[in-house]
Amino acid sequence: MEELLQVGVFSSTHGVRGEFKVFPTTDDVHRFSDLDTVIMDTGKRSFEAEIERVKYFKQFAILKIKGYDSLNDIEPLKGSTLWVRRDQAVELEEDEYFIADLIGMEVYLEDGSFFGTLKDVIETGANDVYEVIDDKKKTWYLPAIGECIVSVDVEAAKMVVHLMPGLEELS
Repeated sequence: MEELLQVGVFSSTHGVRGEFKVFPTTDDVHRFSDLDTVIMDTGKRSFEAEIERVKYFKQFAILKIKGYDSLNDIEPLKGSTLWVRRDQAVELEEDEYFIADLIGMEVYLEDGSFFGTLKDVIETGANDVYEVIDDKKKTWYLPAIGECIVSVDVEAAKMVVHLMPGLEELS
């Protein structure tokens, strides 16, 4: 399991007082109000930043972090990825998973035979779709619904699936 979970990306500066827009990579943009800190990763360095205040505009969170009080201070951090430690993550409901925990999971058929590796999760709105690459390098798109996903074991990084009729034609 991943220890750090991505919650957003610094998309642009906002004003001249060190605020910046965050494009959320989490289901609930308002979760930033519950955070005291985030880990900022510029690609060259990573550091824990204390959140001074949060406000919201359209689909963005606008953050101000302590010690960054001007446009010149915050500009070098543009493009940074924002992370939280797993202990800061939101509580999941039953049958909910963090995408970071699913990517790379081994996928098996109901008979126990190896099927492939989960490469991506596509969020469609109605339900997620799991992109699985089988051992022949064929791509399968499996709907994340109870009729198709038999079980998910995050600790073992293993998923068991049922191939519903018609899925082969979609792949």
